[in-house]
Amino acid sequence: MRRVRKIGISISILMTVVVVIGFWATTPVDRTPYFKSDYYKNGCDQMEKLAQKYTEENDSLMAGFAKVSITPKLNSTENNNTTGEFTNLPLSGFSSRKGASATGIHDSIFVKAAALKINEKLIVFIGADLLIIPPNITDSIMVKLGEKGYKREQLFFSASHTHSSLGAWGQGWVGEQFAGEYNAKLVEWLTLQFAVVVQKAVADLKPAEIGTGDFNAKDYTRNRLIGELGTKNDDFSFIYLKQTNGKKAVIGSFSAHSTTMGDKNMEISGDYPGYWQRKMEKTTVDYALFFAGSVGSQTHRGEGEGFEKPKFIGEALADSLNTYLQKTELSPTVSLSSVSLKLQLPDYNIRLTTKTNLSTFLCQKINPVPDNAYLQVAKLGNMIWITTPSDFSGEYALQIKNNLAAKGFKANISSFNGSYLGYIIPGKYFYLDKYEPKTMGWFGPNMGDYTMDLIHQLTKIVVE
Repeated sequence: MRRVRKIGISISILMTVVVVIGFWATTPVDRTPYFKSDYYKNGCDQMEKLAQKYTEENDSLMAGFAKVSITPKLNSTENNNTTGEFTNLPLSGFSSRKGASATGIHDSIFVKAAALKINEKLIVFIGADLLIIPPNITDSIMVKLGEKGYKREQLFFSASHTHSSLGAWGQGWVGEQFAGEYNAKLVEWLTLQFAVVVQKAVADLKPAEIGTGDFNAKDYTRNRLIGELGTKNDDFSFIYLKQTNGKKAVIGSFSAHSTTMGDKNMEISGDYPGYWQRKMEKTTVDYALFFAGSVGSQTHRGEGEGFEKPKFIGEALADSLNTYLQKTELSPTVSLSSVSLKLQLPDYNIRLTTKTNLSTFLCQKINPVPDNAYLQVAKLGNMIWITTPSDFSGEYALQIKNNLAAKGFKANISSFNGSYLGYIIPGKYFYLDKYEPKTMGWFGPNMGDYTMDLIHQLTKIVVE
């Protein structure tokens, strides 16, 4: 009898421990409407201040360009944060690689910048052949550039989202699953390359002309979340810049995931955006920058095996763009403005079930969420260029583009602008048992609608 009582007490204690741990480790999914939240109210307060300070320049344009290699030297005897030499480096993008080191370099990778200035208004577009622009690297860049007088709102970052580029920058357990073991020397070296390219582009400022546009490239992307049932953003958007009697540059953006090579590839490569850049620089311009577009729920579509597929997609996009550039009108004057909103975030929770999340405390332990996330909007004539800190939904992007088209503007929405908040996709997909909404949807079912609300408010500032 005493033995039974002891067993009963032990079971009761165990159940109590399980309940306590469960209560501490999990939280219910929050379905509170975002517009009733404090983070939304705080965001709207910031928005009012931005609207009050908003100004627009309309005058002669100056533009400057620069390009710096971020191709590492592998198999060196030591890690060197000045020369870019490393004993080994993992690739980023696929956790299935398990942090394995790159075996070589298939094609060189770069960070490039295009600086635009009218009177005292300066913004710099920065595109890198990386998976994302890691938040910790953005912070380090701003320390260096802040000493030179640059402000965060002047910098418009994006990555090509190639899944065959440098890893070793991810912090936290989840970061290391996708980018391999952290290497502080790599972070320091990349920070230096970014700081150098921005300053070189600004030093290169000269009188210039600008033209913008887009074209349909539906044959090279598809909806990977719900297939033909879903909508997608098929447009390739571009900004064409030409210095007077000088160099030419183009900033291109497309929404197909750069995953053509898959996890079996272990060589560093820029994927199809790399092929696009090389073809453009060989045929038409001196500098080609690639911004990953609204890649959320969108993947690539193309022909060929191995590296034939990224070559097919990248060069086909370049051929199409070259046709459109011939018809693009350039102007030496343009209206230029920008707004940047630091995001107020909902509670951070990784979803376990349709009703239960992992607690914010544990989420922060395994994958710390950065506090440097911004939404940014630049207006260049009738082109509205929007950047987001996420894999941003192609379906949402199409809605934004259609809304602005009704007001007479073209628009582009890009991803990976210097921070990373997972996937931002429509809330109607939140309960699907799939990678994007379940594993990578970190802020609940209302994050998409909340972000869309803020983007609409930001674009309203610059177009009305």
